Amino acid sequence: MRIIFKLFFFFSSFGLFTLSASEILATVNDFNITKKEVNEFVIKSIPGMTYDTLTEFQKKAVVNKMIERRLYIEDAKKMNIDKSALYKEALKKLKENLLLDLWMKEKVEEIEINEEAIRRYYRASIDKFTQPASVKVRHILVTREEDAINIITKLQHSKNIRKKFIELAKSESAGPSAKNGGELDWFIYEQMVPEFSEAAFSLKKGEFTTQPVKTQFGYHVIYLEDKKEKSVIPYEKVRPQIIKELRMERFKIKLETLSKKLKKTAHISVK
Repeated sequence: MRIIFKLFFFFSSFGLFTLSASEILATVNDFNITKKEVNEFVIKSIPGMTYDTLTEFQKKAVVNKMIERRLYIEDAKKMNIDKSALYKEALKKLKENLLLDLWMKEKVEEIEINEEAIRRYYRASIDKFTQPASVKVRHILVTREEDAINIITKLQHSKNIRKKFIELAKSESAGPSAKNGGELDWFIYEQMVPEFSEAAFSLKKGEFTTQPVKTQFGYHVIYLEDKKEKSVIPYEKVRPQIIKELRMERFKIKLETLSKKLKKTAHISVK
């Protein structure tokens, strides 16, 4: 319930401004749903994404959710929910939380971090900013070794190995990724059982295992789509993140001092 209240308050906090036709994505009973409003929702809900990066299907789905939200709000108004004691109490808490959030944001951002401190943190935390090697593979899972050998033979006689692998994965694999041609998400060595990872990381891009890979799940044939070597994230890319972390560290210390100071001048009674 608290999350729902936060979400509703977040969307009700936008100011009024003149809109062009291109900025209005939908209208519900004379209320305009703007691209800015939808974009804020996407950014907040799906890290790394914006409205413009969504597929057409996803855009329609998000806008439809916003339409439904507006209809729910109108229905709530008809029920005079905003006149209820529960609403007023919840709104009071939301305002206090927002006030506190903005206060903390200002306190944190006023903390100055010099360049040397940022670079020193980066050097001391280099492991934190190191991305381990990862691979992206397709695999075919079968229960019998002879079936895996038969699949390998078919691949060895194919002129288009990747295309044939996808075809065989869809028709022969017992794994849940079969419908996607055996495709798995990027993973690092430790994320899979040792036998699977050892085989996958030993391949070069475009190669497949020429011997069945046995694991506790059965026998696998693995095709390497791509590989990323171990790398360190560049300083400039993580600099903003480091500044935030250093500010938060110093803010916690500053907060203790401030707390003591405020308590000295406040009238506090504990029962």
